[in-house]
Amino acid sequence: MGGRTIAEAKANLSYTEFVSWCRFRRKYGSLHPGMRVDRAIARAAAYFANSLSSRGAARIDWMDFSPHDAAIEEAREVTNEEVFSFLMGISGAKRGH
Repeated sequence: MGGRTIAEAKANLSYTEFVSWCRFRRKYGSLHPGMRVDRAIARAAAYFANSLSSRGAARIDWMDFSPHDAAIEEAREVTNEEVFSFLMGISGAKRGH
């Protein structure tokens, strides 16, 4: 998001854009291609498994097939402000400020 380094992201990304990307990621998931493929396969597997299950059986969620996403969901929620402050702190620390 915004560059290859924290400094590039800070220079290229406004807070408003940062919040927009956070909303996008919360809605659609990771920007990492491998994670996106993992999620797509998990959704297909859940759809297939549910189509084969009997009526009244518990529905299988796509996250049952995607352990990486499950671990992310279990992680502590942080606010956009916390992440932005963290990134600004790292950027300043690397420059010696």
